[in-house]
Amino acid sequence: MNSFYILTLFPEMFEATLRNSIIGRAEKNGLIKLKFINIRDFSENKHRKTDLYPYSGGGGMIMTPEPIYNAWKSVADELGRKPFTIYMTPQGKVFSQETAKSLLEKKDIVLLCGHYEGVDQRVLDEIVDMEISLGDFVLTGGEIPAMAVVDAVSRMVPGVLSDEKSYSEESHYSGLLEYPQYTRPEVFMGRKVPEILLSGHHANIQKWKREQSLLVTKEKRPDLLEKANLTAEDIEFLKKNN
Repeated sequence: MNSFYILTLFPEMFEATLRNSIIGRAEKNGLIKLKFINIRDFSENKHRKTDLYPYSGGGGMIMTPEPIYNAWKSVADELGRKPFTIYMTPQGKVFSQETAKSLLEKKDIVLLCGHYEGVDQRVLDEIVDMEISLGDFVLTGGEIPAMAVVDAVSRMVPGVLSDEKSYSEESHYSGLLEYPQYTRPEVFMGRKVPEILLSGHHANIQKWKREQSLLVTKEKRPDLLEKANLTAEDIEFLKKNN
């Protein structure tokens, strides 16, 4: 079972988001484990304070190391070993589907959500194995990125989704963006569903899906084509549709 331990100042954010829908159902079915740990509970300050002014001066506050370490240590003690620990930070490696797939192999993951102007470097040096960012922008805290990581990894756990195709054909999983999707009605505002999808010819439909993925990727994210595992047939198709 894949377990996620989130160290945060705002555990209620995770309760409202992750314990609903597919991820919450997966937890109830024993496929994943979610534990939201309030860093304030490990503060030795009578006001449960977890931040102080930085030694370097300037504006903003820095999260102090002791409550974070003590919260993390509670997880390590529970497991009896050092858990794989991720710090959510704009300085980290940009999160991708490949990273999500690699994290699927980690059975116990701690996600540290920073706040204010950052976290005391000493505790990061002590406990963190990987730093992850959602992109080249800054948020007010690490909670939203942590939710994204848990969601992206959890949905690939066997049994969480009803069918592996639910994620294996999606954008980025195979290195390409997903083909266009259609449902009823057959005609909407004068636009018809492509005839090929109504044909019932499985092989032709699969060929169409692959070609559409190639075209969508070429139009929206051509940079992905350089890393995608393209066949000779794919390359020939792209040349013809240049």
